[in-house]
Amino acid sequence: MKKKILPYLDDYLLELSNNNYSLETIKNYERDLLIFKEFLTLKNISFKQVSKKTITLYKGFLKSENYFKFLEEIGEKSLDDSNISKSSSKGSKTHERRSRGLSSRSINRMLSSLRSFLRFLIDFDHRTPLAPDAIKLLKTERKESRVAEFEDLVKLVEYPTSFEKKKIVALRNRAILELLFSSGMRISELVNLNLKDVDLTFDRRKIRVGKLYILGKGKKQRFVYLTERCKSHLEAYLGTRSDQYEALFIPTKGKRIKKEISKVRISARYIQNRIALYRKLLGIIVPVSPHSLRHGFATYLAEKGASPVAIQRLLGHESLQTTTRYVHASDRFAEKTHKKYHPLSR
Repeated sequence: MKKKILPYLDDYLLELSNNNYSLETIKNYERDLLIFKEFLTLKNISFKQVSKKTITLYKGFLKSENYFKFLEEIGEKSLDDSNISKSSSKGSKTHERRSRGLSSRSINRMLSSLRSFLRFLIDFDHRTPLAPDAIKLLKTERKESRVAEFEDLVKLVEYPTSFEKKKIVALRNRAILELLFSSGMRISELVNLNLKDVDLTFDRRKIRVGKLYILGKGKKQRFVYLTERCKSHLEAYLGTRSDQYEALFIPTKGKRIKKEISKVRISARYIQNRIALYRKLLGIIVPVSPHSLRHGFATYLAEKGASPVAIQRLLGHESLQTTTRYVHASDRFAEKTHKKYHPLSR
């Protein structure tokens, strides 16, 4: 009988579930560990033989262009998770996939998954070939984050109204962008919203309360708030809906609308692609994504004098330090600050 290359993996995933990790997080850990398992198979290394040198080889493998070629070769044939090759490259940039392997941050995430698995083995008195702390993370490249100017973000949010030919699509996409920028919520939080999460009148024509109670990252619950213009665009979109689907935002065509009522909802990928298209057509230089709208939400609240603690609560961050990374001074704000405060500006 063939031994498992990663012993007790199922027990580890069960332990994550018992500790209330989200299903998405568990799948991410499983995916990362399955890739490590396939790497060991490729190199003909048993789990007992894993050493510091093995980890060094693994880092080099993940950093090389061979990583994505490897995923394409093994595909779904030798992996238990049929979505592994898709999900492992989902968050990677196109140029990253074509010319090189994973970024330092992505590699560190995969190494952290392996560390977590080794700690589990130690906690449950199983033998481990390597101490978790022996796996050193990569030094990550520091990139200066930029946020688009407020006027550009407003143009982006309003663009579906004039660009989209189908009225229902224009109303829906405008409502999506208004909600993202109004609330600062994550795209995953938005696509998981249901109609019942919005306090609607019986005929769906009016929103009674301008706030939503959502389940965020790490199963943390919080309120997010709607601007008046966001409420009006949501009401305009929902006024066109007479279906029985549960999701707040649904597709208008394609395979997704043929699923069970409870499973029909807009995809994060669609929203990401649409925002990328709007940005390109508008000629906005600074990269813009759903996450950029979240950064912009935090940045422009801060520029108006909002309390960092309040912004932290609105974003659903556990740490205030995390919140500060989301607040980036816009170029125009930096210029005004320079002119106002530099001692030789006058």
